[in-house]
Amino acid sequence: MTRDEEFEQLRPLMFAIAYRILGSVAEAEDAVEEAWQRFESSPQEPKSVQALLSAVVTRVSIDALESERVQRERYAAAPRSLLTDPYADPARSANLADSLSMAAMVLLEQLSPAERAVFVLRDVFGAGFAEIATAVGRSEADCRQLAVRARRHMDGRSSRAEEASRPRSPRA
Repeated sequence: MTRDEEFEQLRPLMFAIAYRILGSVAEAEDAVEEAWQRFESSPQEPKSVQALLSAVVTRVSIDALESERVQRERYAAAPRSLLTDPYADPARSANLADSLSMAAMVLLEQLSPAERAVFVLRDVFGAGFAEIATAVGRSEADCRQLAVRARRHMDGRSSRAEEASRPRSPRA
């Protein structure tokens, strides 16, 4: 299988990761294209193309979130749904999917870029902490902590402001 074929086979997964981290179809498509360019220009064959591309698209997405150059658009309406139709009535399905997509995006916007990436990779795609650590460039312990914080924010148990104001214990 050629690199082109491998990438095209993994494109839906790469898009899903980027979209859930970035919350924008256009930015997700840009992240996938950036991942392709990096993959295509790499002279070495990776052990796992899926692991490499997942890590690259995650890093590109985090960089896009953290970049001051990127002016993220706020959705005036619900984002284009990526959910499949679970009901016979297409109009009902579209309304439900749009509502769920918008609610998820609002919740994800409460997270830092690293928390969002860890949350998406762990809770949406079921990735292991070793794989996530490689993808986000942090230790497994840091990723576990980011996952706990992200879940706490998503559950509404604390806000980022409350967490920032808490006294921290010194690390030994």
